[in-house]
Amino acid sequence: MSDLQAPLVRPKRKKTWVDYFVKFRWIIVIFVVLPISATLYFLIYLGDMWSESKSYEKRRKEHDQNVAKVIKRLKERDAAKDGLVCTARKPWIAVGMRNVDYKRARHFEVDLGEFRNILEINKEKMIARVEPLVNMGQISRATVPMNLSLAVVAELDDLTVGGLINGYGIEGSSHLYGLFADTVVAYEIVLAGGELVRATKDNEYSDLFYAIPWSQGTLGLLVAAEIKLIPVKEYMRLTYIPVKGDLQTLAQGYMDSFAPKDGDTSKIPDFVEGMVYNPTEGVMMVGTYASKEEAKKKGNKINNVGWWFKPWFYQHAQTALKKGEFVEYIPTREYYHRHTRCLYWEGKLILPFGDQFWFRFLFGWLMPPKVSLLKATQGEAIRNYYHDMHVIQDMLVPLYKVGDALEWVHREMEVYPIWLCPHKLYKAPIKQQIYPEAGFEYEKRQGDTEDAQMYTDVGVYYAPGPVLRGEEFDGSEAVRKMEKWLIENGGFQPQYAVSELDEKSFWRMFDGDLYEHCRKKYRAVGTFMSVYYKSKKGRKTEKEVREAEQAHLETAYAEAD
Repeated sequence: MSDLQAPLVRPKRKKTWVDYFVKFRWIIVIFVVLPISATLYFLIYLGDMWSESKSYEKRRKEHDQNVAKVIKRLKERDAAKDGLVCTARKPWIAVGMRNVDYKRARHFEVDLGEFRNILEINKEKMIARVEPLVNMGQISRATVPMNLSLAVVAELDDLTVGGLINGYGIEGSSHLYGLFADTVVAYEIVLAGGELVRATKDNEYSDLFYAIPWSQGTLGLLVAAEIKLIPVKEYMRLTYIPVKGDLQTLAQGYMDSFAPKDGDTSKIPDFVEGMVYNPTEGVMMVGTYASKEEAKKKGNKINNVGWWFKPWFYQHAQTALKKGEFVEYIPTREYYHRHTRCLYWEGKLILPFGDQFWFRFLFGWLMPPKVSLLKATQGEAIRNYYHDMHVIQDMLVPLYKVGDALEWVHREMEVYPIWLCPHKLYKAPIKQQIYPEAGFEYEKRQGDTEDAQMYTDVGVYYAPGPVLRGEEFDGSEAVRKMEKWLIENGGFQPQYAVSELDEKSFWRMFDGDLYEHCRKKYRAVGTFMSVYYKSKKGRKTEKEVREAEQAHLETAYAEAD
């Protein structure tokens, strides 16, 4: 292994009471979080069934009534004395890991809690019109039996349409369709002044259409979205490909698994992901849709990974390192949500024995714990501990730099497993917050096309090696180094995670021209918090937020004059 890849040598760390509390936190999870989670999942399921029992016409009528309430509420706001607008959703309910401290400042709440219905599945136009609180489990439950699916279905059931649009969403099909927001055909937005608009890429609100992704709900309130549907089959034919060698070799094996060097598009699979288990071993998985007839042919293996007692998916995939390449068929919806039950591999930290057969068989049906409840049952000290001693970050990097990113993670964080998922980063007509490298189309690199550069999500989720060994680890400093590396290498950091970026560095990583243009044009300044201050780590005081917003407001007026 090269010096570049060698992890840093660190001194031993003295343990505190928080270490012991975290070590035995599984007691609270077992006796409090899991039972409540199971109850909530059941109640949510009943709510989804109640929604599905209504006709589309009735759902749309209720939607219009709820939109009218939102507009009325916004128009009631007194800008001189009321705080900035945000949703009434409790901070701990969000799936993201960053502190939602902006709601601790004075704010004006608008309740979007009723916006959780699928409004239409249009098989002719291949469009699903849904409200922002519809989650991935709900939409896949409705569409997959029709042999339809969203083009990009994020893996975890609880992830909502609104969060995936305003924030960040990816899946194993993103190498074909881009990020979740790239599959949206139209947004329905209530603007700061209470106007309801429909933004598409070719109408008068096209600038807003391209500015909404990654805006964190700071341009307006999303009340519905029309999203692309694709035809699917009943099963996923999944091939597990073991790769061994150094990190650069693993990265090349990952690239070769879905981006053929000869450019033959017939070799590109429907789904792809990779998991790097240690510095010398990884497993790449490529999937293609398969019919029920094909899956049930004699000799083919069907694996119902969704059953509660089944091995956790990442551990099942790891068996390819010993048994070699193999193929199996997984029911499509179960494949989509393969990481839900164990929250990728975070479940191993939450419940150290959760992967054991006895636990899976007896209590696996209670999994997973709701992330919102895990957050609700941790105090300030525990939350700060996780920020310092635990990593949940995604590094979006150009495909050709995946090997470099893996080496950086190994040296600075030493976190395994690492998740790899490719995605197209389109060259839009208007430069968005995230954008491909200049001139990528002339480089003809592996995976790139004329209209999009291939990027990869390097998912870093787990306790770093130094923490597991009882060594010192500065999580905040590691994240700062990661952010600096991303800026220098044309990468991006999804803002659901903890960020250490100052405002100058934030706008070095992201392009703010279109975003600021829309903030001013649609009068979001002074009504909604800016995306930087919403994402910024730490508490936001009313004074800080107001001063920051006033600075933007004065600039906007000066330019208008």
